[in-house]
Amino acid sequence: MKLDHTPPFKRFLNTNPYELFKNVKTPCFVIDEAGLIYDGKILKDVQDKTGAKILLAQKAFSNYDVYPVIEPFVAGTEASGLYEARLGKEEMPDKEVHIFCGAYREEEFDEILKYADHLVFNSVNQFKKYAHKAKAAGKSVGLRINPEHSTQVGHDIYNPCAPGSRLGVTLPAFIEGMDEETLKLLDGIHFHTLCQQNSDDLESTWNVVEEKFGPYLSNLKWINFGGGHHITRADYDRERLIRIINHVQDTYHVQVYLEPGEAIVLDAGYLVTKVLDTFDNHDYHIAILDTSAACHMPDVVEMPYLPPLYQANLEGYNYKMRLGSQTCLSGDVIGDYNFEKPLKEGDMLIFGDMALYTTCKTNTFNGMPLPDILFLHEDNSIETLASFGYDDFKYRLGRRK
Repeated sequence: MKLDHTPPFKRFLNTNPYELFKNVKTPCFVIDEAGLIYDGKILKDVQDKTGAKILLAQKAFSNYDVYPVIEPFVAGTEASGLYEARLGKEEMPDKEVHIFCGAYREEEFDEILKYADHLVFNSVNQFKKYAHKAKAAGKSVGLRINPEHSTQVGHDIYNPCAPGSRLGVTLPAFIEGMDEETLKLLDGIHFHTLCQQNSDDLESTWNVVEEKFGPYLSNLKWINFGGGHHITRADYDRERLIRIINHVQDTYHVQVYLEPGEAIVLDAGYLVTKVLDTFDNHDYHIAILDTSAACHMPDVVEMPYLPPLYQANLEGYNYKMRLGSQTCLSGDVIGDYNFEKPLKEGDMLIFGDMALYTTCKTNTFNGMPLPDILFLHEDNSIETLASFGYDDFKYRLGRRK
């Protein structure tokens, strides 16, 4: 299950969201400006107290229309490939662009060099192949390491330190491959081992990194702690994070980077949907919605987790209903929730914490329409950022006619 964090519906303490969203077309994603600013101020405070630099990991959130809201609180963007690197450069042109890729395509590399400032490689082979060229173009180059220290339980799909991982260079591979001349090219190291975790897991990971790779750290310019840090969650121990960053920077005289995705948009988005039908199946009360876990919130299926739902699972609410989708996938179920009374056709539901890993991962399986993307301004006005229709479904599958 996902860890608890800042209450996702704090925004609505003095507002009736059903009234606020009564005229929107469902399903739709709503990005909340107030939530982005709330998270951004926390991240800026950490940077001000440490000198660390925080990057927006675009793999979790890449709705560039709201980058102007995020930009004052971050040092730049992090990309997982050519398109994200280009997006970061185009939409935050005055900020740093970092990229890590499991393997770079030779035919794309020159274009990547146009956009990225920092390039991180996943293997010694790729580092040796491309580092000279990147350095000649004035770029900073690094290597992703695998400290082989797992801090996750039950989520192997998100565990880059699992046995046989394809991500990062282990210490034996580092020692074997990084000869003296190659080491002279190395500007930094990157490790990404966390997923929605607190700073105690970062600390235990750093202790292993320091123990294993300590002899190489003093010659570096930067160390990137990767992502997965739930910095803006209510129970996150930010003081411990600050101590770790300061220790690393003071000891090794390096620049520390962090590249969270979720923390930058935590609790800063909603998915608004409506009930299409209700019925019973033996002891289960079922509601079919106009949204889909598989199509619109795939992390619900992949993680898996139960997303927060406004006015559900409250104390004394005992009417349990299973919420599912229109699609033919039997497992396309969001989850079981308790309500005050049975849902009925036309009822509006509002899922929280829907800014992250949603709009960037949606798909049109079964011909499901993509939800529109809206922006909820601080003054409660609503702006449509993107609308989708049949053409968006059709033309990703074949020729435009």
